[in-house]
Amino acid sequence: MAVIRDAQARRIETPNGVMTTLASPTQGAAGQAMWRVDATPGMEGPVHAFDGESVWTWLAGAGTVDVGGERFELTAGDTMVLPANVTRRMFADREHGFAAIVTAPAGIQVYNQEGLAAPGACDLVPEGTVRMPLPWAQ
Repeated sequence: MAVIRDAQARRIETPNGVMTTLASPTQGAAGQAMWRVDATPGMEGPVHAFDGESVWTWLAGAGTVDVGGERFELTAGDTMVLPANVTRRMFADREHGFAAIVTAPAGIQVYNQEGLAAPGACDLVPEGTVRMPLPWAQ
């Protein structure tokens, strides 16, 4: 059994907020990944896709998620299941941002089907269909 204390959790700052690894193969020797997203108020995330399914539960705040061209409004207590290989983009509440817990397969990879010219793209989302492991899911 592994216990990951809050003080030992891996925190990675991104242009859109903070990703805190709660469990992963390199943190607790978990067979799956779990992380917390603290999105900054007004965040407009990059267009991207994951190569595996992810489950998000909103803890606080609110946001809008564009999944394959369909928009969903989410608030604290809501859970969404994002399918693999579908383009998504997230927008945080302008005043409060949002906090969410995410689970996904360990080593899940991100890619940008639309290339770096896509709205909201950044260095954390590779160009084209090049895939990159999420640092907080390793």
